[in-house]
Amino acid sequence: MAHPAIPERNWVNIQWLARLRWAQIAGQAATVLVGQILLEGALPITSLLLVISVGLVSNLGLELYFFGDRRREGATARTVHEWQIALVMMLDIAILTGLLYLTGGPHNPFGFLYLVQIALATVLLRAVWTWMLVALSFVAFGVLLAYDRSISIPEDSRAIGMWVALGVASAFVVYFLRRITGALAERETELSEARGLAARQERLASLATMAAGAAHELSTPLGTVALAAKELERALTKAADPELAADARLIREQVGRCRVILEQMQQGAGTVGESVTACTVAELIDETMVGIRESPTVHRDVPSELLKAPLLLPPRAVSQALRSLVTNAQDASPANTTVVVVVRREDSMLTLSIRDRGAGIPSDVLARIGEPFFTTKAPGRGMGLGLFLARAVIEGVGGSLQIDSGAGGGTEVSVTLPTDVSTREPTRSVRSGESPRPGVVSKPA
Repeated sequence: MAHPAIPERNWVNIQWLARLRWAQIAGQAATVLVGQILLEGALPITSLLLVISVGLVSNLGLELYFFGDRRREGATARTVHEWQIALVMMLDIAILTGLLYLTGGPHNPFGFLYLVQIALATVLLRAVWTWMLVALSFVAFGVLLAYDRSISIPEDSRAIGMWVALGVASAFVVYFLRRITGALAERETELSEARGLAARQERLASLATMAAGAAHELSTPLGTVALAAKELERALTKAADPELAADARLIREQVGRCRVILEQMQQGAGTVGESVTACTVAELIDETMVGIRESPTVHRDVPSELLKAPLLLPPRAVSQALRSLVTNAQDASPANTTVVVVVRREDSMLTLSIRDRGAGIPSDVLARIGEPFFTTKAPGRGMGLGLFLARAVIEGVGGSLQIDSGAGGGTEVSVTLPTDVSTREPTRSVRSGESPRPGVVSKPA
């Protein structure tokens, strides 16, 4: 999936505060109208509606200022400062004080609602602003005590009012605080995932730099060793010494392996240097299968109407990443089984599922899968970079990779790729830091 920009904390807070204020305004208007009916017109209805209209107009202004530009294509969101949120909440306390002043002052049971503002401030604001709102609420209630405008309210109606006020205050606190804290927790999760992605990209850049330098520095001595080993093999073959000739051949093979490793580290370390080009799904899958072993066999499950679907992405890097995943599935599967590659399209995303028939991955190993240079393969069969590089390439083009495995149940690697990487939103820059790797799911054994 594409990686949208992670919203700032204050942006999340102002969105939920605006929603709360609409509910607050509707509740205030309804309470005033019901109270006017129950008290047989004893309330100063015009003054109360004017006070409520201050909240209505201010929230309209807040919506237009912060959210009005978002309807225009290409418009950027305004920066939200904490002091702006605090000022809005101070205005709400002033409005509540005005309503209480006109409806019984300190004797109005809806004085409970000061606690709603304080509870919200505890979640939305830093301590200094929260204490300022506490002080403002304290002073406002003191003003109500000093300038008491009591109205005649029957005791039974007052008791019912206290009951309703407690219910309203509790409902507002529980509902909105849970929603706000949930939204903030979701933002923190996204931020943690972005930090993990940034850390992997930094390691990938370091790996690419190291590989480029190593390839440059080692190309000449490796070539010399390979040439000398080849001449030595010829001489030993003529001298009828097959054992030493085999040793010379082994030297050449290992030199070749060193070159392949350097090439994999250098060319497979991302999409840097490769332009985005057009291809079809069939061409991408065909390129993925280049060099794949014949056993275990690989079965392609691709709908015929999807084969000619157009893609716009870096095909070499993506196909090499997918090829690494298919090769891993072959390595994990017995020779007489079949690895299944399922390709589907969901809206603007291409999904690929690679299923092996192996023994599955234990949960303790699954937790480390994807770390650079971590491998469960036998020495000489892998260096622990394939999955790391594949994930980096896929996430680098705006996709995602998820591993679903359990001991004894095989493994399924699910890849999601955008069909057009040129339209994806850039990933927001964050501080790098370790965080739990997203996209790894362990099934119970």
